[in-house]
Amino acid sequence: MPEMTELLPMLALILVIGALAGVIAGLLGVGGGIVLVPAFFFAFEGLGYDTDGLMQICLATSLATIVVTSVRSVIGHHRRGAVDWVILRRWGPGIAIGAAVGVLAASGLRNEVLMGIFGVLGLSVGLYMAFGRADWRLGDAMPGPVGTAVTSPVLGFLSVLMGIGGGSFGVPMMTLYNQPIHRAVATAAGFGLLIAVPSVAGFLLITGEGANRPPYTIGQVNMVAFAVVVAMTLITTPWGVKLAHAMDPKPLKRAFAVFIMVMALNMLRKALGY
Repeated sequence: MPEMTELLPMLALILVIGALAGVIAGLLGVGGGIVLVPAFFFAFEGLGYDTDGLMQICLATSLATIVVTSVRSVIGHHRRGAVDWVILRRWGPGIAIGAAVGVLAASGLRNEVLMGIFGVLGLSVGLYMAFGRADWRLGDAMPGPVGTAVTSPVLGFLSVLMGIGGGSFGVPMMTLYNQPIHRAVATAAGFGLLIAVPSVAGFLLITGEGANRPPYTIGQVNMVAFAVVVAMTLITTPWGVKLAHAMDPKPLKRAFAVFIMVMALNMLRKALGY
C-alpha cells in the first residue's frame, strides 16, 4: 500500500485540477476532458509516474469522470426539455461502437502517438472555438442514415482517443447542421454518456502493464483521481456558472481557446521528443 507521503502530493495536485475543471465547465459550458487529460498527464509525470501506459490511464480516468458528469447533465437538460432523444437514438449505437473500437486502438498505442493525436485534435478544437462562427453550416438538418452511420462511430472513436465526452465534437457538429445551440449542448451530454460508459468498461478490463503506475489504478482507471475530480467538480461547477452570469463569456471563451491550443502544442512537443 502506498505511503501517505506518496499520496499527499498526488491528492493536492488532483484537488487543484478538479477545482479548475469544474469552474471552467460551469463558466464556458465545455466538458472537462479536454482539460483533464493533459492536466493528469503532466501531474502524474511530474510526480514520477512515467509508466509506458500513462496516456491510457489519463484518457480512461478522464472518461470515468465523464460518466458521472454526463448523467447529471442529461438529467438536468431533460427536465428543461432540451435533449433531442431522436438524435440520441439514431446516433447512439454508432457512437458506442466507435467508443469501443477507440478503447482497442488506444490500448495498443504508445504514449507519444496518443499525445500526438491529442495535440492535433486539441489544436483543431481550440481553433474552432477561437474562430468558428455561429452562422457556419454544413446542412440544414442532421445527416441521414448513411451520414449518421459514417459520422457517429468516428465521433465516438476520436472522443475516446482524446479522453473527452460529446461536447467538443458533438456541439460544433450539431450546430453546423442547424441545431439550436441549447439543444446541441443538451444532446451532446447524452453523447458523452454513450462514449464514456462502454469505453470505461473496456479500460477497466484492460490489464495495466509497466512499472511505476499511479497508485490505486484499476485496469487503466486511477480511482484516486476519479473520486477527487468528481467531488471537486460537484463543488466548483456552480461557481463557474455564477461567474458566467456575472461576466461576458465571449472573451473568456477565446482566452480558453488559446489555453487549449497551448496545451495541445505542448502535447505535440512532448510527442515529438522536445
